[in-house]
Amino acid sequence: MDPQLAQIIDLLTTVLPVVAIIVVVAVGGSLLNNWLKIKNGYPLQNSWGMPIHPKSDRETLERVRLLTNENAQLRAELGSIKDRLETLERIATDQPSRLARDIDALTVDKGGNA
Repeated sequence: MDPQLAQIIDLLTTVLPVVAIIVVVAVGGSLLNNWLKIKNGYPLQNSWGMPIHPKSDRETLERVRLLTNENAQLRAELGSIKDRLETLERIATDQPSRLARDIDALTVDKGGNA
């Protein structure tokens, strides 16, 4: 065998596995990047770096509207629960004599009768 050909073959056997590993890592990294973007709700990008948004149809718009309404209802409910929790915390941490006075004040009407 020609010494130059043997030298080229030796070079290829050392370089090709390294190139193959680099290609596999680059493709795997790109796939992982796109998967994480999709999983976390980020838009994908085209070759020019512009985001690719999914086309919106009537069903998607209706779903967004319903979720927005549900979100508003849940926020209102959470606000009322916070108010109740504040009242319960105040009752639990107040002195017993003050609590008894407040209850008595609520049970007595304006005329002083029970």
